[in-house]
Amino acid sequence: MTDLLVERHDAHASLTLNRPEKRNALSVALRDAISDALDALAHDEQMKCVVFTGSGSVFSAGFDLEEFTRAAEDAAFGRELWPSSDRYHDSVLRFPLPTIAAVNGPALAGGFDLAILCDLRIASTTARFAHPERTFGDVVYGPLHDLVGGAVARELTIGGRELDAHEALAVHLVGEVVEPGALAAATDAAVARVCAAPREILMRTKAKALRRAGFGGQMPTLDL
Repeated sequence: MTDLLVERHDAHASLTLNRPEKRNALSVALRDAISDALDALAHDEQMKCVVFTGSGSVFSAGFDLEEFTRAAEDAAFGRELWPSSDRYHDSVLRFPLPTIAAVNGPALAGGFDLAILCDLRIASTTARFAHPERTFGDVVYGPLHDLVGGAVARELTIGGRELDAHEALAVHLVGEVVEPGALAAATDAAVARVCAAPREILMRTKAKALRRAGFGGQMPTLDL
């Protein structure tokens, strides 16, 4: 089974995390597949937008924690772990075209990060957002702070607050909340609105947003 499903449409592409048996955990292989797909899509002159979603009932539960145990025992694999993470975060954050997260269920830890690395977020009522990894490791803070401000970002990353979909809407973490059966249609509508603009203007606006947020250059995962 392919860990990442890539579907190209006329002016946008959909990337579906496809490890439902692992709650779409972001393994090294899946992160590399996302990075490779984004590298290819960035050079496709027809593309204007990329959508991320998850298969099954979970958007993503975050990084595959079993791989950290493996990395401690396998030095060669350990040398892959963080470079893969650094490349993946940079590829998603600084992708030159707009990105949309169609959050079909819980977005936890690195899955939460994936959602906030995107430009726009639409959530199913089944979505929830939390950083459980804050109790044992670093969190990706900067992009979250850019979206919701310091007070809410600190509640989530230091205070352990969790948000359901409607709470996420209230703090402007997501732009829309819909019933699960309406998520695909709401996402298609958002794609249509984005793709109404010329590709060149979308790229310029995205570049401005990244510069304004202070993400003009590559940053290691643990510095974000």
